[in-house]
Parts: sequence; structure tokens; C-alpha cells
Amino acid sequence: MKVAVIGATHAGVFAAKQIKAEHPDAEIDVFEKNQTVSFLSCGIALWIGDHVSSPEKMFYESPESLNAQGITMHMGTEVVEADLAAKHLIYQDLDSNKKTAADYDKIVITTGSKAIKPNLPGIYSDKVFDSKNWDNANDLKKVTGDIKSAIVIGAGYIGAELAEQLSVNDKQVTLIDGLDRVLAKNTSADFSRVFEDAYQEHGVQLALNQMVESFEETDKGIQVNTDKGSYEADIAILGIGFLPNTALFKGQVKMLSNGAIETKEYMETSVPGVFAAGDAATVFYNPTGRYDYIPLATNAVRQGVLVGKNIEKNTVAYQGTQATSAVELYDLAYAATGLTVEAAAAKGVDAETVTIKEDYRPDFMLSTTPVQASLTWEKATKRIVGAAFLSKHDISQAANVVSLAIENKMTIDQLAMTDFFFQPNFGQPINYVSSVAMAAAAKAAK
Repeated sequence: MKVAVIGATHAGVFAAKQIKAEHPDAEIDVFEKNQTVSFLSCGIALWIGDHVSSPEKMFYESPESLNAQGITMHMGTEVVEADLAAKHLIYQDLDSNKKTAADYDKIVITTGSKAIKPNLPGIYSDKVFDSKNWDNANDLKKVTGDIKSAIVIGAGYIGAELAEQLSVNDKQVTLIDGLDRVLAKNTSADFSRVFEDAYQEHGVQLALNQMVESFEETDKGIQVNTDKGSYEADIAILGIGFLPNTALFKGQVKMLSNGAIETKEYMETSVPGVFAAGDAATVFYNPTGRYDYIPLATNAVRQGVLVGKNIEKNTVAYQGTQATSAVELYDLAYAATGLTVEAAAAKGVDAETVTIKEDYRPDFMLSTTPVQASLTWEKATKRIVGAAFLSKHDISQAANVVSLAIENKMTIDQLAMTDFFFQPNFGQPINYVSSVAMAAAAKAAK
């Protein structure tokens, strides 16, 4: 079996490794236009903030290690033409410009995503930085130590982390977003307020509910003009979001309107023998029961593994995702899974939510700290569709617990009565996951 894997970020790396594990005799060609693989881009803000032990450890694989595993890596190589039905590719060496044609039995599309970069006046200034890949991370690392101020555009996870790390390193930061609150697509309003207070306590200027219109270089650095004002700093950093990097395959395979390639439960696309995974592909979103586009490394890794398991025959079906995620800002840990009540309404799910706040362990302990917890459920069925947790205590695994509950279609009543241990070093007699589920059940019963 001869397999082409197009792209070598998380999905591509895990797909190639799993194919080789399942089919040791398979010939696997991986095409990657960059010179690195498996970069953990979620660590960019931490590296800029000097919280990374070594940048080399931000990679869990290398081209050399993959070659040693019997996978042929074509680095600095871009697939420039693809006939998916015929399994025919033309790829180009970006140094020599030499083009080569090859035919395959199977094709795996793991081309990832591209950063959203609107065509605004001045956006291609060398004072405006992207925050997507290893090259972007290097460029930022070179300048952020010397700057005194920065404008971060986009208050999702990426922009939020960049703004936080720059501010705790004594930079003057302005955080701009088109929505009316920070982390608006990730949190409910009551959680956003906690983070907004933290930003302001650390001197971050919040410029919310305004759209960037242009960039202008100045003697100081860069001026960002929005529909409501102008802001000046040494540099600006874009963290607006991502779109699927799938233009090469348009018209050959079924896609969502944004270009995400539709996949079936065994990761095959609408073209037999062609698979897709990661940020280039859709996910099955369990909270809504529909396919969606949610670019997360966790989705990419699991989908890549499934491609390897199903490359020859349907073996392991995709279980879907809850899009479980987390972020830590100013020592506040936030972890969430599934839908907020606002996101549920936007996606046509009639949902209700409840929020509680209580100490994570008994007050007789010498120390404890509050946990803010919310649970969201579908009104008609009481099926859990989302949860969020916020604390200075590590609450990350609580989101994983509720993620499992959502995947298994548990109700708020079932979660309220689920067995969780009690030991005062770790929690209350009623764990806060149980407590928020009980509060939900009580609210639903009214």
C-alpha cells in the first residue's frame, strides 16, 4: 500500500505513525512545506513569556525520527496539484522548484489551518506579527524582549494568552476584539468578567466591541485604527482565528462553506480512499449531534490515529468531540467542555445553565480557594451539553469528567448522583462537579 500524507502537523504526524504501526510494509510519503514537524503552537505565548524550558522541546517528533521509523519525509516540499479521484499528486521542492508526479493507493489530507488575515491597509507591515507556526514564534521571540508595548488583536485563547504573558513581563498591552467581551466564544459572560477584571488589574487596556480597519507605521512603531479609535504600540500581533487550509482540493471533495473537508465516521472523505483529519477537516460535535469545524490539537491527534486504524478497512469509528479546552491566565485556571448557554442558542440548542461558587475543599483545611462552576443542559431531555470551571485551584480534570458525561449522553440527574470520592485534602463531601449537577437538577425541576 502506497500512501501520501499531505501536511505534517499533529494530524499528519499521528496518521503517518499509526499507518506504519498498523501496516509495517506500507510505503508512506509525507509532504511538508516547512522544515519542522509537530510544533506545539499552543506554547507560543508561554515561550514569549519565558515559561518554556527549551524551544526544542516544543516538538515531539522530528523529520529525522520519522524517517528512522520508515516514513519518507519530504521537507520543504509542497503539493501543488492533486487529482483526488485518480490519487495523483504533483509536488514541488521549494528550494530547487523541481516538480515530481506520483500516484498513490491512499491519500491523507492533513494540511491544517491558516491564520485569518484580512486584507486591511497596512496589515503586511513588518511591525505586524502572526502567531501561528514555528517561524512566527521565532519572529516574536526575537522582538518581544526589547519592546515596551504591544497591541494584540483577537481575544480568543491565543490572543488572551499573548496579552497576559506580555503584561506580566511589564509590557503595555492593548487587547482588541470585535466582540463585546474577552473569550466571548469560549466562555459565558460571568466568566469573561473575571478575566476582564484580571486584565485591567494588570494594566491591559481592553478595546472591545470594535473592528480593526487599518494599520499605519509610525515613528514609535505601529498604529492600529478601529471603527472606534486608534491605538499605538511598538508592534501588533494577530490572533484572530483560523480557517481550513484546503483550497487545493476545492471542487473535488465535499466541504463545509468555510472549506473544512467533510469526513465520515471512519475519517474517509466523499472520495473513496481519501481521508482527512485535523484542522483541515470537520469534527462530529457531540453536544449538537452535528458536524462542525473546531480546530483543536486534541481533535487532530485522535483523528490522525483513526486515519491510521482505518486506512485499509473500517475498523474504529470516530467517537466525536466535546471540544474540551483550557487556559490559564494570571493564575486563574479555566477549563470547559461543550457548549456555553450562549453558544447553544446560536447553534439552535434550547438549553439552560446554572452557575455555583464554592470552596473546592473543606474550610477546616489550612488553605482552600473557591471554584466557580457552570453546567449547561438541553431543556427537553436534561442531557448535559456543556460545563465550565474557573479557579486558582487546578480544575482541569473536572472538564474532562463532564466531557465523558457528554459523550455518553448523561443527564444532569445522572451526573448529580455519580460516585465521586471524598477526602479533605482533595475535595468536599459533595464534589463541586456533583454540586453543580445537583444545582442544575434543582433548577430544572422548578
